[in-house]
Amino acid sequence: MFYERLKSLALEKNLSLNQVEKNLKLSRNTLANYKKGQTPSTERAILLANFFNVSTDYLLGNTDIKNQNQFDEDLEKSLDTFKSFDGKPMYDDDREKIREFLRKRMEDRLKDN
Repeated sequence: MFYERLKSLALEKNLSLNQVEKNLKLSRNTLANYKKGQTPSTERAILLANFFNVSTDYLLGNTDIKNQNQFDEDLEKSLDTFKSFDGKPMYDDDREKIREFLRKRMEDRLKDN
């Protein structure tokens, strides 16, 4: 999963894995070793996650959400449209229910893609 995610993220940036290695000053074939099942160190996973602006959980296959902070910001922006309903203010517990529904729905949608 780790290698596949790396390769996909590199393609999204129109980079080869060799170019990623050069940009991060990694030895040649460092990333190819992950294809063989080698596990990255915590420091290496963080370095790569920062480079691609994703979470380490995403890189390691623990979530389908690339960037939790961006996900949360997008969710809050969506919730801003629910400050009132039919001209009346919406209660916090109603907003929380909508937040949980949207979070679940967005996570499910990411899994489907």
